[in-house]
Amino acid sequence: PVSWARMSTLGTKEKVLLVDGNNVVHAWKDLADLLRGNRNLARLELCKRLTSYQDIADFARVVVVFDGRGSKIQEESIPKGIQVFYSDSKRTADDVIERFVHKYATIYSLIVATDDVMEQDAVIAAGAEAISTNALLQSVNQAESQFRSRWQL
Repeated sequence: PVSWARMSTLGTKEKVLLVDGNNVVHAWKDLADLLRGNRNLARLELCKRLTSYQDIADFARVVVVFDGRGSKIQEESIPKGIQVFYSDSKRTADDVIERFVHKYATIYSLIVATDDVMEQDAVIAAGAEAISTNALLQSVNQAESQFRSRWQL
């Protein structure tokens, strides 16, 4: 996995963050606590935080992918926010993320947030960077803190 400091030195391509939503919801303690009570609430809280993060950080786009159950991949776009995808019942979120990486790695500087080592290896081999969910959490917290401090909130 690459460090966040290293990501700032990546070429001039626009940066896109791809997030394994289920992985993050289980890894971040506050979201894991919400997950035990209400899966949808945990997902919504993650999307809310990542929407704010996209507004603060230097990402052209943030895409969150969750495992789904439907007959096809479903997309939700949050107005002025992030993109959210749900895999179909025949694919996992990892499969969808890998498809994105294979399709867009030459166009964008892709960073994938997951703790799944096999997924990290796959996306790195396909041309993306990989970071842990903990590294993402640290970056989100730091960005939120800097924003509050700058605007004295």
